[in-house]
Amino acid sequence: MNPTPTLPNYINGQWCASSATEYLEVINPATTEVLARVPLSPATEVNQAAQAAAEAFVSWRRTPPTERVQYLFKLKNLLEEHFEDLARTITLECGKTLAESKGEMRRAVENVEVACGIPMMMQGTNLEDIAKGIDEMMIRQPLGVAAVIAPFNFPGMIPFWFLPYAIACGNTYIVKPSEKVPLTMQKIFQLFEKTGLPKGVVNLVNGAKEAVDAILDHPNIRAISFVGSTPVARYIYSRAAANGKRVQCQGGAKNPLIVLPDANLEMTTRIAADSAFGCAGQRCLAASVALTVGEARHSFTEAIAQTASKRVVGNGLDQNVEMGPVISTQSKARIEDLIQKGADEGATVLVDGRNPKISGYERGSFIRPTILQNVNPSGEIARTEIFGPVLSLIHLDTIEQAIALVNSGQYGNMACLFTSSGAAARKFRYEAEAGNIGINIGVAAPMAFFPFSGWKESFFGDLHGQSNHAVEFFTQTKVVVERWPSEWTRQF
Repeated sequence: MNPTPTLPNYINGQWCASSATEYLEVINPATTEVLARVPLSPATEVNQAAQAAAEAFVSWRRTPPTERVQYLFKLKNLLEEHFEDLARTITLECGKTLAESKGEMRRAVENVEVACGIPMMMQGTNLEDIAKGIDEMMIRQPLGVAAVIAPFNFPGMIPFWFLPYAIACGNTYIVKPSEKVPLTMQKIFQLFEKTGLPKGVVNLVNGAKEAVDAILDHPNIRAISFVGSTPVARYIYSRAAANGKRVQCQGGAKNPLIVLPDANLEMTTRIAADSAFGCAGQRCLAASVALTVGEARHSFTEAIAQTASKRVVGNGLDQNVEMGPVISTQSKARIEDLIQKGADEGATVLVDGRNPKISGYERGSFIRPTILQNVNPSGEIARTEIFGPVLSLIHLDTIEQAIALVNSGQYGNMACLFTSSGAAARKFRYEAEAGNIGINIGVAAPMAFFPFSGWKESFFGDLHGQSNHAVEFFTQTKVVVERWPSEWTRQF
């Protein structure tokens, strides 16, 4: 048997063993196979990465943007070349199906492609003769060292909401991947190494809370991006902001779908099931509650129950599997406890996915799709982010009641409407209090050339990831007012 590998950090252009005294096992959630050991790096190693990044920034910011993006072009080609292997690695450590992993990596590549347009995206503005002989301009300059604290559910995609824009703008960067899924980023940094990026421009530090706190407190790190739960997002935002840093923190969600009686039932059911149960419900844009209006109650309930019952669950690498495991046995236990909580509050467990028997993978962290009917809108389960393959059903009489229930929630990540009415769609789009809106769409995930929005307790900060928001986040504006006296100007 091959020994279990211990993962290194990547600091200042070199792979280096951590001095950590604690390690975690990286577990395949479908098979419980131990894939690697990840170090819980101490604060001193975050300091090493920050120092290397700060030193690299001096020359990197002076590198013309047209040259900086050449490294991204190389990275895009390398990501395409190793696309299948990266997707397989995501499935091995995260559990999602291979098709879902490929979709994730495609979104990562798209962000690299958009960031390659930085010579235009980073441009400023100017105006001649704001007064006689005086011109004024606004230019964008990089901040310095930035960092991402990444989640487990999209180990390949989410760092790319931020990283390519940061370095294209002239910043240097530190990635702290989730200690649950560090393998994908190990392979991506091997590709960074092949691009020939200067030492210190990108750095990788594995770890947990000590590493996170060191990032939040380090004086050289100017900007921090985070995606995860709302309690952790609030903690990171508060501590980093108190240290004078720019922060963007994507938090939790309780994404509702409204189903009107005039919705196309077949399409709506298929899309809603993909939204609720895709990636085992472990997406920040996963549908978690369906609000059926009027006559949609019976038809949609019956259709979604049948679809949920038929979904094929198993190892994401196996052919024809439609849903993989959740990330860990601890997560499985938490989700099953929340299902019981819903039942205790009066909901009917219409489709019960607890404790399934998956042939050949009996020790895996599997939960089948679950549907809770007649969920109490005021109960805990209607407000709690389950982050698993569980869809709650709440029945209402009007679209006004549905929108009011959507807007009463603490989260505002995504809300979707299924209808054939343009008037209803416009009303919903106008009134729904969420940052990502879907009309006959179940996962309203913005393309790389739009920002990934989020409102209320789903987001802490001002500027989101991706696109122009990322460019604004990773640059600071400088206004220059200038006069050049000459014989010509003195005539006026």
